Amino acid sequence: MFTGLIEEIGEILAIEPLGDSLRLTVAGPLVTSDATHGASIAVSGVCLTVVDQGTDSAGRGTFSADVMAQSLKMSTLGDFGVGSPVNLERAARLDTRLGGHIVQGHVDGTATLLTLEDGDAWRTLRFALSRDLAPLLVDKGSVTLSGTSLTVSAISPAEAAEQWFEVSLIPETLEATTLGALRPGDRVNVETDLIARHVERMLSFTTQA
Repeated sequence: MFTGLIEEIGEILAIEPLGDSLRLTVAGPLVTSDATHGASIAVSGVCLTVVDQGTDSAGRGTFSADVMAQSLKMSTLGDFGVGSPVNLERAARLDTRLGGHIVQGHVDGTATLLTLEDGDAWRTLRFALSRDLAPLLVDKGSVTLSGTSLTVSAISPAEAAEQWFEVSLIPETLEATTLGALRPGDRVNVETDLIARHVERMLSFTTQA
């Protein structure tokens, strides 16, 4: 379980294909400072399990994690190359302040950046969203983008032919996460709100009754 507050931007150091899966090696000095074998670390919003640790030539702490085929299908992890920056967060502890919101690290799919608009002290990003995920987002509700806890600032009406949503990023978020480097056409990992997913599931049984 995570909070969606990114602790550092890491770097992909190596990618090793393993059949229909792969193993990522990531540099992350902060998140590896107290990591142990089997620990959970969210990599751009995808919960991965530490299977190996080490240091790189610059003395940075590193960890390796296996990414199964389902995660590659649902997320952007398969798009990364050596040198790609990634958002990193360690699993939350029970005494952690929940500064973001409850994030599982279970990505529901991806969204594509349509437009960005800079204000005086913020940046508004508009993303295209698939119709199956659209009901799980609500104006002023929580959404996780590439592991970052954010608030939906605007959303398309249900009857719109093309579904979209917007988030507004403050300078701290632009600086401390990979979201500040996004350009139109880039994809991000999307995790919708946990409560919304439960409600959708329960309603699906009600409508069949």
